[in-house]
Formats: sequence, structure tokens, C-alpha cells
Amino acid sequence: MLKYSMPLFFSIALSAPATIGANVASAASRTEIGYIDVTPDITLRRMVASSANPKGTVLFLHGFPETLLVWKDIATALAEDYEVHAIDWPGYGLSSRPASTKFSYSPREYADLLKAYIKAAGIDRSKLTIYATDIGSLPALLAALNEPDIARKIIVGDFAPFDRPSYMYETLQNLKHEPAAMKTRAYMNETSTEILANAYRRGLAAEKQFDLPPDVLKDMTEGWSHGEITSADAFYHYYSHFTRDQDYLEAHLAELKTPVKVVWGENDLYINKAMGQELAQRTGVPLTILPGVGHYPHLQTPQDTVAEIRAAN
Repeated sequence: MLKYSMPLFFSIALSAPATIGANVASAASRTEIGYIDVTPDITLRRMVASSANPKGTVLFLHGFPETLLVWKDIATALAEDYEVHAIDWPGYGLSSRPASTKFSYSPREYADLLKAYIKAAGIDRSKLTIYATDIGSLPALLAALNEPDIARKIIVGDFAPFDRPSYMYETLQNLKHEPAAMKTRAYMNETSTEILANAYRRGLAAEKQFDLPPDVLKDMTEGWSHGEITSADAFYHYYSHFTRDQDYLEAHLAELKTPVKVVWGENDLYINKAMGQELAQRTGVPLTILPGVGHYPHLQTPQDTVAEIRAAN
């Protein structure tokens, strides 16, 4: 793994996508993608879209098998009013991929890394909204349990907060136990091309299916095998600790003090919306179910993600 030191940036000009709506971004924004050291062993690739007079800061946390580029159009739409950050988790995109003996890739360790990033980036927590999906959501909530002031608000969705395998796609169920987990890891690595091409289409009616922007798909494809730990390997290691960290969240749910909102795709094939409904009901937080939307709302209906951020601020 190459070691990058801060600051190493390149800039890209992004125009607001038509699908998000003319009222949320009227001009191109300047977005920087570079690297930041957050621990002695971990360097994260990050994207930052700046605003001249930001109302606050937004930090996006991606899921599997994504990279930070899934947020680029949303970041552009929000950058007129907010400073927007997105990172590649270790094991994804171009961030560090240490051996699993040095970094566990667990939700708990991702939570610690999230706190380290916020500190290294100099983000004002009192003005921060975290929007997390899939594998990013549990770390965000674990971080909030440990440090309630981690953010002003956290929006989570389409993940498994509790150990409820019956609410999960069969492949995800298999990752929770050996020897099925190791076999699933091998299969996912063998079929990475198919996963990257179709993961976000599954469970959607034909008229709801969509294509990824070519640069996003390219980035995800190149990021899968960047280093000795593939994205499937990182996902496997995440799941090897997943039940432990789910159980911790559930046992301490009453201690969650950071304001939270839950947003879920109605037709999420991977994690049934009943999981989101249980989380919202038990914590007494607001829940939005997006009709006709699958596991990747930010890709399928990015305008909904933009609206959630604006409503939260």
C-alpha cells in the first residue's frame, strides 16, 4: 500500500446533476479529492466540496461495495450551502488496507477511525451532520454511543443495527457464521465484476433500475483490488465482528443521546425495512421509508438524500 501524506489533492469541477433539481445547485462547485493521515497506520482518501459561507458540515459514509465517488453529485448539489466531506473506508477505494492482524475492519474500529477523521479534518462537531448507509451506519452509532457530541445529527439507513439474520439477504446471513462466511468471501471475490455491475439493481422493478455513472463504476472496480485486502475481504472481516458490535449497540441503545433519523428504501432487498422500523420504534426517532427505492437511495434517488440533509439543517 502506498503511503500518502497530507496535503495531496487534485481538483475536479463538478456540475450539479439534472436529476437532483435546479433549485438545489445553480452553479459548478470546486471539489478536491486527496489523502489525509488519520492514524500512524491509516491514510484515507477523501473528497471535500467547499462552500464560501457554509451553514454547516456534512460527512457521508458509504457502504459496500462503494467508494466516495458515489457521493460526488450530491456533494455538488449541497456545496453551495455546506462543506461536504466523504471518505473511502479502509478496504475500499484508495484508502489504506492494513493486514487484518493490524486493523480488524470491524464496525467498532471503523467507529474509532470516524472519530479520528473528524479530529484530523478539523471539523466542528457542533455543526456536523453525518449521513451513513450500509456498513457506515453501525460505526456512526457506535461512535455516538461513546461520544454523544460526535455530531449535531446522524442520519442512518439500510443496515443491520441488530442481530436479526431473518431480515437479511441470504449472502449476508452466510457471512455471519463459519464455514459459510469463508466460502462466501471466496465467491464474492470470484464474482466481483457481477457484484459491481448489479448489486444496486437487485430487488428493483425493471422501471426502477438504473446505471451507475461510468466514473463511479470505474472507481469502484479499480478500488476493489487496490492492495492485498480486497473489498470483499474487508467486508468479510467486518462481518466477523458484526454480531458482537450489533449486540453492543442493542445492549446500550437507551444510552444513545445524539439526535438520529432513520431513512430506508422500501424495496431494500438486502436488509428488510422491518429492521429500520424496529430501530426507529425502539429509539423513538423519526423514520422515512422511501417508496419504490432499494438498498442504495443515494444512487437511485439522490434528490431524497439532498432533501434529508437540508431538512436536518
